[in-house]
Amino acid sequence: MRPVVSYIRVSTGKQGKSGLGVEAQREAIARFAAAESLELLTEFVEVESGKGSDALDRRPRLAEVLAKAKRAKAPVLVAKLCRLSRDVAFISGLMAQRVPFIVTELGADADPFMLHIYAALAEKERALISDRARAALAQKKVAGHSSGESDQPRAAAGKGRCDKPESSETRSRPMFCPSSNKFRRLD
Repeated sequence: MRPVVSYIRVSTGKQGKSGLGVEAQREAIARFAAAESLELLTEFVEVESGKGSDALDRRPRLAEVLAKAKRAKAPVLVAKLCRLSRDVAFISGLMAQRVPFIVTELGADADPFMLHIYAALAEKERALISDRARAALAQKKVAGHSSGESDQPRAAAGKGRCDKPESSETRSRPMFCPSSNKFRRLD
């Protein structure tokens, strides 16, 4: 059996606490290892964003897995390329430094050209995720929510509160409230 070191990563603390993303990756890695007759030496799990080419500075477990894999002369096994990184330069750097890694989704024989293509797609997806999150937060702000708040609209209560609009036509539109310096939906 060929030895491998597995690396599992989720991006947020919420994903880490739920364990769902970790378990899904663990299962994909275990199935692939069994099908390919690979021996899992060690598993490393990390909760950290995958963006940026400075991944080794921000992700200590990734640095550990790369060091362990080098010592064991074993490739790093990940469920999806984006779990390793969503940065083309980082993936490209690993390939240039001849750091062996296997992506279960792509198979043990994925060629460098295809890995570059998938890395570019992962980087693009990261940008799209960021754009969607920014747009959703802006939409919530217009609707009267601030970042980190629940989905429940704020009550316009307290000092200098904004009164409800008079007409039903304006009731469902966001309204600027000077006392709080924010837009609110006052239904």
